[in-house]
Amino acid sequence: MNAVDRWPPIPDRHPFGLDNLPFGVFSHPSTGGGARRVGVAAGDFVLDLSPVLDDGVFAAPTLDPFLARGRATWAGTRARLTELLTDVRHRDAVSPHLLPRSEVTLHLPFTVADYVDFYCSLDHASNVGRIFRPDAEPLLPNWRHLPVGYHGRAGTVVVSGTPIVRPCGQRRPPGADGPSYGPSVRLDIEAEVGFVVGVESRLGAPVPLESFADHVFGVVLVNDWSARDIQAWEYQPLGPFLGKSFATSISPWVVPLEALAAARVAGPVQDPAPLPYLRRGEPWGLDLSIEVALNGTVVSRPPFATMYWTADQMLAHLTVNGASLRTGDLFASGTVSGPSPGERGSLIELTWNGAEPLTLPDGTSRSFLEDGDTVTLSATAPAPGGGVLGLGEVTGTIHPARPSA
Repeated sequence: MNAVDRWPPIPDRHPFGLDNLPFGVFSHPSTGGGARRVGVAAGDFVLDLSPVLDDGVFAAPTLDPFLARGRATWAGTRARLTELLTDVRHRDAVSPHLLPRSEVTLHLPFTVADYVDFYCSLDHASNVGRIFRPDAEPLLPNWRHLPVGYHGRAGTVVVSGTPIVRPCGQRRPPGADGPSYGPSVRLDIEAEVGFVVGVESRLGAPVPLESFADHVFGVVLVNDWSARDIQAWEYQPLGPFLGKSFATSISPWVVPLEALAAARVAGPVQDPAPLPYLRRGEPWGLDLSIEVALNGTVVSRPPFATMYWTADQMLAHLTVNGASLRTGDLFASGTVSGPSPGERGSLIELTWNGAEPLTLPDGTSRSFLEDGDTVTLSATAPAPGGGVLGLGEVTGTIHPARPSA
């Protein structure tokens, strides 16, 4: 491949600029017959890291070995990449390994060890409470005291672009005496942000708030697909199960926490003050701007900065009982919703449980997802100097339910 035309090879203010350098896993005909390798997004290119950094860890088909190396290595690698992509002396050595992003195939970037999904938006929890408990207090008594969550299914976390097959299961239609079986008719989305664990912890040893950045490598976008009719019938008394476990989509690029320094904000004031192990020190709220597009039309812009519980609190709570972390653990924020109607991160909120359907530009309406619908989540964050970082996007298209074997 010839040297690229400019150096650095990234246009100014590009969402995948030098301030970002997100990590992912790709394949390309030039990489050993299409073998999966680790790369970083650099402008409109993917930089193949293994030959450039002369480190076999980047020839692995996942980020797992690199994630396990820890914070000092993560920072050192970013610093070295910045040097390689800015100093013109490295141009001839680096440019042959810059592959056009349009030519690569992106894959699940890490092996998902465990998956935990939280419920950390005050606005989302309040909206759902008002929908299902209109004559009662929207929030349950524990909600302001701890980040509520559940354990999901790691094996059905899939990369952006993977088809989403409409799930089947038990659901009880309104007014019916009992349940029936069939495809979900209330298929929904949840716009979320996920956090990727790199460094493990010891069983029995909680991870305190101040150790958050020593264990968490970076951030992905998450769409936690949800079958609301299946969920409503099954969730009492133990919570989400088949209504959630059929698929969870994540974006292919993992944006390092270090890249999000300019996006860090203090989370909202918490009242009552949480117990000591959850009292914030460093500010780990993130000013991320999310867009939700349904069939190409933006229907919502949820703001992540309003999340009541922040990621360091999620990690502290998830380990406070001594549960250990593993490389590749993924924990997600729960649906991101803001205070206004145009900031709601799920269809159940946007359509108020179907009572107020969305009208799309083609004249059709949606209460919940139909077969053939495509949902794309994207997000940006502030960059140093007033620029913008891109978190990429996560997309999924609904396919019809499959008949039982």
